[in-house]
Amino acid sequence: MNYFSLIIGALLVNNVVLVQFLGICPFLGVSSKISTAVGMGSAVMFVMTLATLVTYLVQSLVLVPLGIQFMQTVAFILVIAALVQMVEMVLKKVSPALYQALGVFLPLITTNCAILGVALIVVQNNYSLVDGLIYALATSAGFALALFVFAGIRERLEFADVPPVLKGAPSSLITAGLLALAFMGFSGIV
Repeated sequence: MNYFSLIIGALLVNNVVLVQFLGICPFLGVSSKISTAVGMGSAVMFVMTLATLVTYLVQSLVLVPLGIQFMQTVAFILVIAALVQMVEMVLKKVSPALYQALGVFLPLITTNCAILGVALIVVQNNYSLVDGLIYALATSAGFALALFVFAGIRERLEFADVPPVLKGAPSSLITAGLLALAFMGFSGIV
């Protein structure tokens, strides 16, 4: 597999948030400040890559040999939930400020469909372990990129002369839509 195509495809062309529309809740909820967007992007990057590694191993070493592939979704959700709990405990000890800033959105990584989606895509597309890890890392980088860009735009919008009726959520949703349209333009490149 061509790694360059895999990375560009996951990062820009098929961006998990702006093209596939997975992980919208943390995207909209944490993107009000660049600092929290960077923290959330990093946490998602760590969890998504590690979850892909563990779910790949669970799939190939447990589910397939036992013939219980139908338990795939349940097993993957349990793995992701355990990894998020681990990240939450580490962040609470290492960076209490980031832990407080992320607040309720850190446990929401557990229900972030982007992480489960990537784990399922890796298995369904029969990626090798290396291909799957590269795909997960590139996809999570795409998530972080979208989060970072959107947070930067939202910070600028706070100081812009926006009509009162469009302040807050309306301007954020319009901006997210325009950003999604811009990312969909990358699909013409490949």
